[in-house]
Amino acid sequence: MRIYNNNIILPENVKTKTQKSSESLSGANSFQNIFSNKLEDNSPIHFSKHASMRLNERNVSLSSEQIKRVESGIDKASKKGINDSLVLVDNVALVVNVKNKVVITAMNSENENIFTNIDGAVIV
Repeated sequence: MRIYNNNIILPENVKTKTQKSSESLSGANSFQNIFSNKLEDNSPIHFSKHASMRLNERNVSLSSEQIKRVESGIDKASKKGINDSLVLVDNVALVVNVKNKVVITAMNSENENIFTNIDGAVIV
């Protein structure tokens, strides 16, 4: 530290409190940016372990076109405020957690046709 004309001059590698706090704010901004990006994340849907097992057991497969339609249905359900939705695509029924974009279970028209714990349905 040196004093020049009654001003304290710090070496370049020493940071003042205001420098530290402004760096903390920029760190918060980068966290905020990352957080905002995650909220706006348009990531594809995911299948729970249970849903994957059901798809295999029931010999149900979805084409990439059908998956895009399911994603579209999830977006529509989200805009309507639905939390857990039944998404019908062709002859496949999927129960989906809309917020997390996770397929909880899946069935085709040959299975039992009772759906519980949903608060909306979308046909795509």
